[in-house]
Amino acid sequence: MRTGTFDYTITGRATVAEAVDLMADVPRLTTMHPLAIGTEALTPGPDVLRSTAVTSRLKLGPAAFKITYRVDLLKRGEDEVSTVAYQQPRTTLRSHVRVSDVGDGQVAIKVAITFEAPTPLFSYAFGKARFAHAHMASEIEKHLGR
Repeated sequence: MRTGTFDYTITGRATVAEAVDLMADVPRLTTMHPLAIGTEALTPGPDVLRSTAVTSRLKLGPAAFKITYRVDLLKRGEDEVSTVAYQQPRTTLRSHVRVSDVGDGQVAIKVAITFEAPTPLFSYAFGKARFAHAHMASEIEKHLGR
């Protein structure tokens, strides 16, 4: 198993509560995800606020394939959101979001990602995760009218 991390900050026009609402809404976020093609609500397990199945379309060379993974909303606080995504085989992406008011009707959304995957898959999967999150960050900034 290998682990990697990355982080980014999104800025835009919103209240802290509006930004938290957006970052906690996995189905809405997937409309901004470049690889996602669908979602389905799942029954949340213990200590999970909301669970969503997300289906994405990936490419590896000329081959295209679909994957479905589960995203669990673990925490939705006044200025904080935590999620964890599980995909087979043994791949986990943890996201921790902090939102702060930076004045003049703007917020800063700080996202920290921890990604773990089996070593043979790590480089490909970690690269796709970074690509998808960079694209989503750009789309969220557009949505918030940066």
